[in-house]
Amino acid sequence: MQSEKPGKALLAGDEFSKIPDVLPVLPVRDTVALPGIPVSLLVRRARSLEALKMAVHNTSTYLLVARQRDPRTENPTLEDLAPVACVVRITQLITTQNLNQEICQAQMVGLLRARIGAARGDADEALQVEVELCPEDETPSAESAAARARVIELAKRLIDLRDDLLAEQKDQLEKLPTASLLADTFAVHMPMSNEDRIELLCETDSTRRLWKLVTVLEREITIAREYNLLRRQDAEEEVVDPRQRERLLRRRMREIQKELHESDAGEHEVDELAERLGALELPEEARSHVDRELRRFRALPSHASDRHLQRTWLEWVADLPWSEETEDQLDIKATRAVLDEDHHDLDKVKERILEYLSVRKLAPDVRAPILCFAGPPGVGKTSLGRSIARAMGRRFARVSLGGVRDEAEIRGHRRTYVGALPGRILQSLCRVGARNPVFLLDEVDKIGADALHGDASSALLEVLDPEQNSRFSDHYLEIPFNLSKVLFIATANTLGAIAPALLDRMDVIELPGYSDHDKRIIARRHLIPKQLADHGLEAGQLRVDDATIERVVHEYTREAGVRNLDRLFATLMRKVAAHIVANPDCAPLQVDADFARQALGPPPHLPEVAERSTLPGVVVGLASTANGGDILFIEALAAPGGKGVRLRLTGQLGEVMRESAEAALSWVRANAATLAPGAPVLEAGELHLHVPAGAIPKDGPSAGIAMATALVSVLSGRRARGEVAMTGELSLRGLVLPVGGIKEKVLAAARAGIKRVLIPRRNQKDLVEIPTEILDQVEIVPIETVEEAIGAALESN
Repeated sequence: MQSEKPGKALLAGDEFSKIPDVLPVLPVRDTVALPGIPVSLLVRRARSLEALKMAVHNTSTYLLVARQRDPRTENPTLEDLAPVACVVRITQLITTQNLNQEICQAQMVGLLRARIGAARGDADEALQVEVELCPEDETPSAESAAARARVIELAKRLIDLRDDLLAEQKDQLEKLPTASLLADTFAVHMPMSNEDRIELLCETDSTRRLWKLVTVLEREITIAREYNLLRRQDAEEEVVDPRQRERLLRRRMREIQKELHESDAGEHEVDELAERLGALELPEEARSHVDRELRRFRALPSHASDRHLQRTWLEWVADLPWSEETEDQLDIKATRAVLDEDHHDLDKVKERILEYLSVRKLAPDVRAPILCFAGPPGVGKTSLGRSIARAMGRRFARVSLGGVRDEAEIRGHRRTYVGALPGRILQSLCRVGARNPVFLLDEVDKIGADALHGDASSALLEVLDPEQNSRFSDHYLEIPFNLSKVLFIATANTLGAIAPALLDRMDVIELPGYSDHDKRIIARRHLIPKQLADHGLEAGQLRVDDATIERVVHEYTREAGVRNLDRLFATLMRKVAAHIVANPDCAPLQVDADFARQALGPPPHLPEVAERSTLPGVVVGLASTANGGDILFIEALAAPGGKGVRLRLTGQLGEVMRESAEAALSWVRANAATLAPGAPVLEAGELHLHVPAGAIPKDGPSAGIAMATALVSVLSGRRARGEVAMTGELSLRGLVLPVGGIKEKVLAAARAGIKRVLIPRRNQKDLVEIPTEILDQVEIVPIETVEEAIGAALESN
């Protein structure tokens, strides 16, 4: 027994000191006993009846009432009880017999809180525990007074809102003497779940209990207001949004079920989905469709086989960004600064983006353009899309279309298929969470076609058509979704592989490639800092001079982009890292031309001019490929003899290129009297045209004048000048017709060391796209006839 203990308002005289240190425990399933509150319990369990008897005979009617953590536990142990319980005094016991079972009706009153300690006594008897009493500190304080005033204010407001609470209760609020009694009285008489009551019981500080009670009262006031609003609207027969009314009613029903512990997990799942869908700003057509599907989902039993299919469909609808969008960054100068920071050159692309933002600033509802970046690999098409998103302040989504053959990848599968999902377009919008991202359709020229699964490129027509994509319909959702806010950017290596109808819907911007000057700038500003960071190096640990960069660019790369150049600098940085680790005191390391040659090996590319033959019949032509511009050698050989003139073509030439060779031979034979007088092969013999790199398919009309010049060279015995390259289509009248890819071809000639390039005169308009430093390096000679090409390309006899 304890000798001295502080007083307690709820206990009479020295009753506090009479409470034993060890008390029998009465576990309860769904009741919470609180100090100062009478409680009536119907006791049936054998160990609980034993605890009542033990309290009456051994502890002067004192008992510890503890709440079980799980009401389903039949014989709770110490671990199954809440850590804080309530000491009660038994005031009345009524014992009855019902079908040979003893039942006891116990009346008791709560005295004070107590923490449950170690178990005592025999395990076969009633559970007994050591108790640590928790007397209340009722010393007045400013915080306690504020909490008390707030609770009373909210309680009066709740009494006014609820019909089941009497107005006379407001007068009794002020009469409760202590903060502790006020909190515990509210916990019993106000609507509150048992979980909330347990939380209040376990809180031993009366002021903190009052603040927790404030949170509970505020929630109940909100529920009561919504409930009264619905009642008032029903009474006055006002026109109310039925969806809002249904949401409020279901929310109230959930609160009631929660208090009664009758909540259904399936119904709770439906209500959560209904709340998410109700908060969406859906078009009217979509709203009616979603409401119909939601009603169907609600009517399905929880064990229905297609319930999860219905739930998945509703979740996809709820995840779509129907109205969420980011705010565009319309500061033109700031946007230009971001684009310039991320990418060198590419002025045409940057101007197109700035034009769109300028129009967007003047006309906020303007439709987003559909752009297509066409160019060889490594020129920065994909990274440019990310840069545009960053500059505009939009989110970025990317879908790779290379090898996609099924149109369902774009427009989704029908819901009747097992495992059906929306297409990649809507899936990506769900991931970014905005309806106006920058959306990159990567490798759009590599979409496949499959007769069995449809044409994926045709499925993109609706996506990329500004007149249709405001009502894009996915096969899975079957609800129109607005894609007009999306800034679509497609990328391709070659435009010839894109379906004409799809290409017609896009604003094509060609990225032909970089000059050596551009590559040196990109290497210094972007590639080297990136590789330093990727390899854990700092700028002060090495020095890379301009001569080394120029040598790597000129001798080790012949690409239009900078992807291979980036790999070369990665190799350099690995060598630098290994050298620094092996020799820590060598920093800063000088990365010069000798170090680069040692790290990268011998240069794989020799100047193409050095590869020309000193024999007649070899002419340098120019080609435009998916990987950018390139030079090619046209070789001609004449073998007299036999019957008639025969033409042999090798080098895996396409049909168009073969026809160009035949046209070139016809023109040469027609003008043989002036070009190659007395050549016997033109009477009887074989002419052989070969284009090296025979494993690579070649096609196109732009090698026509190069083939004619090669034939004239071999027939006349005049050598072609090795520093001259040419491009142009040949007509039977000897005219040089315009061709495409002039910029790519001139850049390729400059990379190969060509000094003079012959182009069709009608292609002079394309020279404005060529950088000035390239025009200073390469002489451009416009020609109109084959005779001009022959005169400029062949040496005199």
